[in-house]
Amino acid sequence: MSDLQNQMKRAVAEAAVEQFRDGMVVGLGSGSTAALMIQGLGQRLASGQLKDIVGVTTSFQGEVLAAELGIPLLSLNAVDRIDLAIDGADEVDPSFQLIKGGGACHVQEKLVAARADRFIVVVDSTKLVDRLNLGFLLPVEVLPGAWRQVQQQLTGMDGAAELRMAQRKAGPVVTDQGNLVLDVRFNGGIADPVALEREINNIPGVLENGLFVNIADDVLVGEVSDGVAGVRSLEKAG
Repeated sequence: MSDLQNQMKRAVAEAAVEQFRDGMVVGLGSGSTAALMIQGLGQRLASGQLKDIVGVTTSFQGEVLAAELGIPLLSLNAVDRIDLAIDGADEVDPSFQLIKGGGACHVQEKLVAARADRFIVVVDSTKLVDRLNLGFLLPVEVLPGAWRQVQQQLTGMDGAAELRMAQRKAGPVVTDQGNLVLDVRFNGGIADPVALEREINNIPGVLENGLFVNIADDVLVGEVSDGVAGVRSLEKAG
């Protein structure tokens, strides 16, 4: 990762922490930018700048980090609502439709985002695209006993689907829910994210896919201008 991209991530993570208020139940996302945001929240709680905040994490990785920082946590089942969820994304289109799941946490991420009164997406400018799936593959979480069947169904939908393999262990990536992930590229990208999300989730054996449609309220973008990292709020198209 370049130093400029690191600067963008840090800038937008700091802007995300500014959104938290005392007494909130907050959804804490996954990934590198969200990890910086969780660290910033932990520092503010430790210093007393923020208080009475309870977190709901979207991954085991985030749970471990938050616990190390002393952030109080509850499970999703233990809260009636989430005031504000903040998470990253792998791609964001002009209509605020997202692809998430690069870290294979998209099931819990979508549950938390859907429960939140407000959902803010934090990304660096490299994640902005005109059309989803031309660059980043769409993750689809599947039951282990059904991955070949789902793969064939996706092929029939003009999607090239490959089982995601682990990097430092033999065999496939296993999600926090104990499932597998198919990474899919659709010919020409995704023209209609709303319809495709529904169609994929109707395939037997699919638990959830990485399309997050009509759920993001705001997108904060970290970017570098004249060598200085800053943050802007993205204007939604249409």
